[in-house]
Amino acid sequence: MGPNDAKTVSSLLPLNPIVFNVLLVLIEEERHGYSIVREIEARMGDGKRIEPGNLYRTLRTLLSQGLIEETGGKTDSELDDQRRRYFRISDLGLQVARAEARRLEGLVTAARTHNLLAGPGGRV
Repeated sequence: MGPNDAKTVSSLLPLNPIVFNVLLVLIEEERHGYSIVREIEARMGDGKRIEPGNLYRTLRTLLSQGLIEETGGKTDSELDDQRRRYFRISDLGLQVARAEARRLEGLVTAARTHNLLAGPGGRV
């Protein structure tokens, strides 16, 4: 990663939680929009929902920033709907996701230092 790449990566931080979740899901495998939504909602739990308009707006932004790429998707028409658009994380997207994970790790370390993650009785 060159100096311009580092500058680009840092200019995109901090990430919106939905953006970070989309990148995390796409690290695992290429997916279509509805599959991305289902995985993120399963991770969030508590019956939280992602509105389709928010997801597709986020995907358009990530595409324009070069953080994800559209792929050809599945080719077997019996297994998939040809209208679905598939996405994967780009090299830049992976760099940004790693930088965000390091940033969040630093925040968690600071929170532990200040006992913000202490459980009942002051235990961490």
